[in-house]
Amino acid sequence: MNPSDFADAFDATVDNGLMWLSDNASHIFDALNDVLKALYQAVLWVLSLPPFYVAALLFALLAWRLAGRRFAIGTLAALLLCAVMGLWPQTMSTLALVLTATSLALLVGIPCGVAAGLSPTLYRISEPVLDLIQTLPPYIYLLPAIALLGFGAGTALVATFIVAVPPVLRLTALGIRMTPKVFLELGHASGTTGWQQFVKIRLPFALPSIMTGINQSLMMAFGMVVIAGIVGSGGLGEVIYNAIRTLDIARSINAAIAIVVLTLILDRLAQSGSAQEARHESH
Repeated sequence: MNPSDFADAFDATVDNGLMWLSDNASHIFDALNDVLKALYQAVLWVLSLPPFYVAALLFALLAWRLAGRRFAIGTLAALLLCAVMGLWPQTMSTLALVLTATSLALLVGIPCGVAAGLSPTLYRISEPVLDLIQTLPPYIYLLPAIALLGFGAGTALVATFIVAVPPVLRLTALGIRMTPKVFLELGHASGTTGWQQFVKIRLPFALPSIMTGINQSLMMAFGMVVIAGIVGSGGLGEVIYNAIRTLDIARSINAAIAIVVLTLILDRLAQSGSAQEARHESH
């Protein structure tokens, strides 16, 4: 078999597999799509419930609590700028997508990371899988999601979930594995159970690495949400995609500014929250 024949056979196998899944498991994917859309709509409803100035003020108060007065003032001004540019609904839509996808990624990534950190065999298996996921171009995950879920927020959430899981899983496993052996031996000598060792020894040592993984997952989710605009996910990603199609440069710049604002705010809040948690654990 020459290379072209192999490529054709491989492509046909992939296409037939997707068609088989679409024909025989469509009810499963329809249900999954409905659940993902419902989660996204619930988060978006909460974010859209208060007027923009109230929501901006609440974010500013949170920023003041976690990062100080100067950052709070900057947060308030930046979010009001998004509203002035006429992009507040799209900004909240993007935030809802990021928060929903990242929350799902954390629900899967942290427990799997703990399991991989405790099991050397599972860790060796997970490493090449995570490398593959992080090496492939992010938009590649949109294609099978479109085939199985169609266009919309569900597809965007699935693709964003896939790229957001590896950072938190990898860093959680690393944190669990890097627990100093002397502390584990001391805990064992003290008669602690396996669960007590995990809660009182492994988890506190792994917490900084886990918090870093959460922050990295947020950043990966933001990057993917923008790309997912091509599948009709809504939000700022779709604004940029439509602006590019119509060569509306000003509109695309406005949306890019809003994305930068959201990214910086969430990144700083996550870092500040991690720092406060680390100080709390040290005491």
